[in-house]
Amino acid sequence: MLELTGSGLGNDRSGVDLVTVLDVSGSMGGEKLAKMKMAMQFVIKKLSSIDRLSVVTFNGNSMRLCPLRQITENAQSEIENLVTALIAEGATNIGAGLETGLKVVNDRTLSKGRVVGIMLMSDGQQNGPRDATKVQIGNVPVYTFGFGADHDPTVLKIVADNSAGGTFSAVQNEDNLSIAFSQCLAGLLTVVVQDLKLTLTEVETESSIENVSAGNYPQSKDIDAGSVTISFGDLYDKEIRKVLVHLLLPSIPNPRGADVLTIDYNYSTGGKLFRVTPQRVNIRRKETLVEEAEKEDVMMEDNRLFVAKTMKEARSMANDKRLEEARDKIVDAQNMLEDGVAFVDESSPNYSMVEMLRFELQQLSRLMKSEDIYEKQGRPFLLSSETSHDRQRFASRGDVDRMRLFATPRMNSYLEQAKAFDEDPTKPLPNADDDLKKELEADPLGPIVGALSYYIQSAIQSLQAIDNIIKNGR
Repeated sequence: MLELTGSGLGNDRSGVDLVTVLDVSGSMGGEKLAKMKMAMQFVIKKLSSIDRLSVVTFNGNSMRLCPLRQITENAQSEIENLVTALIAEGATNIGAGLETGLKVVNDRTLSKGRVVGIMLMSDGQQNGPRDATKVQIGNVPVYTFGFGADHDPTVLKIVADNSAGGTFSAVQNEDNLSIAFSQCLAGLLTVVVQDLKLTLTEVETESSIENVSAGNYPQSKDIDAGSVTISFGDLYDKEIRKVLVHLLLPSIPNPRGADVLTIDYNYSTGGKLFRVTPQRVNIRRKETLVEEAEKEDVMMEDNRLFVAKTMKEARSMANDKRLEEARDKIVDAQNMLEDGVAFVDESSPNYSMVEMLRFELQQLSRLMKSEDIYEKQGRPFLLSSETSHDRQRFASRGDVDRMRLFATPRMNSYLEQAKAFDEDPTKPLPNADDDLKKELEADPLGPIVGALSYYIQSAIQSLQAIDNIIKNGR
């Protein structure tokens, strides 16, 4: 297992170019529109002078209310007034809104070294002439938010999946939109690595790569070189990507050390490209295989992947109207999880992951009690869980106070700030620069670490490895 961690956010953070694409169709009237305006006020107040914001709206058509504007004091006030004046009417042309948002991004003349993101929210079923799932997005993250009980989670999930690192959040509690926006914004404001690419290469005569598990991030293979490259895109401060590499090793006549994998990665930060010196993983080989205990972290990642896979299978069953089988699948996952994490006690750093996986399955079991509950709440929850696990990135769903899988420290901070802002929007709200200053005061050595750190854990699944070697005669 290879673990990559974003680290070292400093005073010279990259500015963010954020495009918000907002549903102002007729179904957004009343309380929904008020909640959306409140969530947008939070976003506007959190940005600082190095950031730029554009607001796009859509109903039957789409409109760019303002181009990307630097968040000066005047611009902040003017954009707030634009949002306050919004009214809800018309149809729900999600595709048109997405295309206009992408045009704002693609028309930028100043883009080098800047972080970019689109936040798109909708409360309804798309009914415009342009299918949003067919829009070519390119190398831009699109974070989608399904608002209320009647949104189309499938469309919004596909749009997020079609983008570079985007997620889908199911925001069915209308009071949680500010919180959901805040979690996404916390990530964008703490990007420390961009265009992260990891290349894993087998060592000739010593190993062959059987499989690389890295969620649904794009993988490309070079058969001649025996390598696999994963494109992760952006990485937030303190955000982690875990990669499981399954290697097949040949039998050997005598004990010896051996290099079995070469690791190479590159990324950009502040508009500059960084390439590390390739690292080789060396292990001590023995002439006869001996069963060895797996590392706890590797076993924990195996269990997380198992839970994620089981939830996908349960969703497929529920979508086919086999709800009872889907519920049984979730119960099986709960039982298997308990068996698989028996080694984790409360003192382990993996205990919080165990607790969140348990809670996720418990919530899902509750949302599968009937067809009606599943269609309105269970399906959106499952799709959001799926995108979160596949991206190894936080996505809002269910009880956001307890469901904190993959949340970063800045996200935890913004959770509390968003709740306080909703209670009293007149209270002063620190902007991104204030947040960063506070974090640096608490951890002044943090930026010295560098933008990215990595950690390798080697483990042998002994029985499976022995079986493969015997079958393949290697």
